[in-house]
Amino acid sequence: MLRIKEAIVVEGRYDKNTLSQLVDTTIIETGGFGIFSDRDKLELIKKLASKRGIIILTDGDGAGFLIRNYLKSSIAKDNIKHAYIPDIPGKERRKRSPSGEGKLGVEGMTPEILIQALRRAGATFDDGPEDEDKPPITKADLYELGLLGKEGSRERRLALIANLGLPERLSTQSLLDVLNALYDREELLNLLSHNPQ
Repeated sequence: MLRIKEAIVVEGRYDKNTLSQLVDTTIIETGGFGIFSDRDKLELIKKLASKRGIIILTDGDGAGFLIRNYLKSSIAKDNIKHAYIPDIPGKERRKRSPSGEGKLGVEGMTPEILIQALRRAGATFDDGPEDEDKPPITKADLYELGLLGKEGSRERRLALIANLGLPERLSTQSLLDVLNALYDREELLNLLSHNPQ
């Protein structure tokens, strides 16, 4: 699995599932056109863009380009890289019929095509060893901090999510992914000591 510095923005969960088997990075779904009305998710994408940079990888159809252009107009251009997939006729295995334009989307691409698209976009691949000085935030840390598995954990998680300006509907695993994308363990502990839940 290849580690990438930038977060990747895709349209849906099947795209995310396909990419998560190839790369180790934060992958955010727009929920299709849902991004147009989800201010919290847009703010999360902006935070990721300013902290790590983002790669937009949407389908090559009209809907994909509408989403790409919306994000492009909402985020500083220096923080965005664009990955494009080729136009390949066909349909994804899970679908009964092809898309309206008859093209494969991100989920239908081969691993080789997706990696090549990310490389062409200028993704920052990290082939070196993980930074051992900064351990990742784990579920055990969330438990220790009272954010998981204890009485009142849900309320403390929601308060943290609100304080950080993150989408309210983040699952515990998604919260963990986002925290690791934006902070290291020491930064999170410092943040919580200044904003007790």
